[in-house]
Amino acid sequence: MDSVSRLLRMAQLRASLDKRCLLGEGTRMEVARHRELEAPFHVLLEGECQLQVGTALLDLGPGDVVMIPSGAPHRVITSGQGRPRGTTETAGDAFVTTHSERGGVAVIDLFCGHYTFDAGAGSLLFRSLPDPVHVSFGQSAESDEVLRMLSALMRGEARREGEGTAAILSALCTVLLAMVLRTSRGDTTNTTLWTAATDGRIAEAIEGVLNDPGADWTIDRLCRAAAMSRATFLRHFGQDTGMTVGAFLARARLMAAAELLGSTDATVATIAGQVGYQSESAFSRAFRAEVGTTPARFRRDQVQRRKASTPADGGHP
Repeated sequence: MDSVSRLLRMAQLRASLDKRCLLGEGTRMEVARHRELEAPFHVLLEGECQLQVGTALLDLGPGDVVMIPSGAPHRVITSGQGRPRGTTETAGDAFVTTHSERGGVAVIDLFCGHYTFDAGAGSLLFRSLPDPVHVSFGQSAESDEVLRMLSALMRGEARREGEGTAAILSALCTVLLAMVLRTSRGDTTNTTLWTAATDGRIAEAIEGVLNDPGADWTIDRLCRAAAMSRATFLRHFGQDTGMTVGAFLARARLMAAAELLGSTDATVATIAGQVGYQSESAFSRAFRAEVGTTPARFRRDQVQRRKASTPADGGHP
């Protein structure tokens, strides 16, 4: 399993397409803060607009994707004269269609949705990403072609909007996130995504750690695996991932630990050893520093969340 696919599985990712926005000139669409463990995204298929989140003002063109891991409130703005217009919404079976107030010709075709992830590995993954993430697939011939095909599928399914539409659009949005996570800095984005190392030797080292986080991953072993000298490996690793080797190892091991805590009955001490920690106390300190709670409390919270999301009658009508 490649590293991006493994990360998405560990995060227990679920994707949802919420809106298709066909907005005219001079429109401002406010997007409220998303709930905890949700990351909104926008993919612009046609036209140009701006997206403002905090102090950042992003210029978007066809093929641009923005994801906001923090779930922060933001707004979408189309250019135009006069007082900005608001939006109106029409509910559909699978998603909402949003138009500008007082109608008019649409100048953008924007799909908006969100990713939901778990409180352990998923939270660690999304917190490790730039906020916001801005990827311009239209700048690369290869990625532009892939996004055009994906866009055609999304538009076609949106027009059809029948049985199975929500599930199909969810799957397409998951594909979109995989594309974002494997897109490297300097190619179509100016942010550093540690999930998208361009150097194949660094990428192989990352995949090795994700597949076997409990191994004795010393820097010397990683250097040998990458066939690089120590200095060269450390320099390339920092350039490709935007983080130190130590920070990456800790993140990969704690993500694996969170997955094991939520999916197995193994003791905390056993899991600590499985993900490469020499002692339960060292593991617990590292886990609490990153996740904000102890491994035992995290496991109890996960059990409670599962119970709360399961119907009392087991889901039978």
